[in-house]
Amino acid sequence: MQDLYPSRKEKEQVIERVDKTVYSNKAVGEDSLDNISRKEYEENGFIIFPNAFSEYETKEMLSELEYMASNHELSQNEEFIYEPDSNEIRTVFNQHIFSALFDKISRDSRILDKAKQILGSDIYIHHSRINVKPAYKGKSFPWHSDFETWHTEDGLPRCRCLTAWIMLTDNTEFNGPLYVIPKSHKKYVSCKGQTPENNYKKSLRKQEYGVPSVEAIKELVKDSELVGAYGKAGTLVIHDGNTMHGSPDNISPNSRTNAFFVFNSVENKPEKPFGAKSNRADFLCLKDFTPVS
Repeated sequence: MQDLYPSRKEKEQVIERVDKTVYSNKAVGEDSLDNISRKEYEENGFIIFPNAFSEYETKEMLSELEYMASNHELSQNEEFIYEPDSNEIRTVFNQHIFSALFDKISRDSRILDKAKQILGSDIYIHHSRINVKPAYKGKSFPWHSDFETWHTEDGLPRCRCLTAWIMLTDNTEFNGPLYVIPKSHKKYVSCKGQTPENNYKKSLRKQEYGVPSVEAIKELVKDSELVGAYGKAGTLVIHDGNTMHGSPDNISPNSRTNAFFVFNSVENKPEKPFGAKSNRADFLCLKDFTPVS
């Protein structure tokens, strides 16, 4: 298959996006995007919905995470990733597989109607994850496009994917929130450097490959500016797979925890990796293509 988004080459390039951002204007349920929200997402590559989930729901999800992290047998699985400088939880992958509660959330119409409308087809979960930034210790994530990794290392041929995520705690300017570059999804940064074997084992703790240079970031902010995704617990955010984002260290006394669900179109199933010698581990690129319903 032709590689429409080459990356991990000898030279960095910023190229135009080939794929659509929104694949359908038609509502697929009562929680679909309205015309204003759809145009906002199409233009900026992300959209924020305050108060999408209740305080009770977010507390329930936090309790479920605490149970999973404290379960010694469960936490030995490779889906549990720890901070690079400590043994504190950094990420739990595929919470929807380990937990009936998170499986239910992944099928909630508040998320699913919007995701199916944007991607214009049935969708499945490429993977899910919960990212935790412990108070005063949570480390940063460098600028990156998720799709760059999913394309080069997982083999997703097209950018017909998105991430829907829920703030389980307040996200403030001090506790390591997500920063995004509006409109950056319209460009694709072809990054420099060949992918090492089993790169994911290091990149999940500290990402070094698939990271744009400062020159590329300057190019992306020419017609835009950096924006912080701030909100109260219960806020829902949806961002395009190619939206450039990153986050700083958490220097506050409050932890920051978010639950992510990555959806991919069933018409965009992974092929062989486009920029790596072998696929990442199966838990990062799930092979169950059953449509979420």
